Amino acid sequence: MSRPPLRSLHCSLPSCACVSIVVASFPILNAPSKSSHTTSLSDALTEEPNQGLRPLKRNAEKKFCSRSLRLNNNIITDLSGFNDMVSAFLSEPSQLAWVDLSFNDISHIDPVLVELKELRVLYLHGNSICNLSEVDKLGALPFLHTLTLHGNTMENEGSNRGYVIAALPHLKKLDFSAVTRQERIMAQVWHRPGNLGKNTRKNQDN
Repeated sequence: MSRPPLRSLHCSLPSCACVSIVVASFPILNAPSKSSHTTSLSDALTEEPNQGLRPLKRNAEKKFCSRSLRLNNNIITDLSGFNDMVSAFLSEPSQLAWVDLSFNDISHIDPVLVELKELRVLYLHGNSICNLSEVDKLGALPFLHTLTLHGNTMENEGSNRGYVIAALPHLKKLDFSAVTRQERIMAQVWHRPGNLGKNTRKNQDN
């Protein structure tokens, strides 16, 4: 049985520009924008997301029937409090499938993301991730097919796209560009699983 398409919800953290949450058939929750940006996810727990143009479906506990979350354009440095926030807003947090963490100040891929076994889409562009090997953690996500990483410090490392494709062979899109058959072949040749860590260390040393 196929799942309904994702539509999005928006909400804002109390001192942030924009946070969103997205539901399975998801309209956007809009909250008033603030002049400064948040660094803490716990701030979101004190705010009630505003409804967008369409009414949002909620369960008996008034939680949103959503499978997506947008936390972009803040100054988030880590994901402490992520589980509490998601559990407070969403009716089925374990079904979260779409997460936007772009344009923050995240320096590593937090283990909390790897626990989202239904995750399909993850936006991490415009952050501060410097070690390419952080990508290896995402290999534990069986359904992840779309990932963004451009605009991170790791971009300075050579052959980073090939490395990511080799580490995550199930990806269909990377940095908003489709992964081609030729790229998969080249990734298998130049970035064999046993050499991934070795190649990353070599790039870091250089």
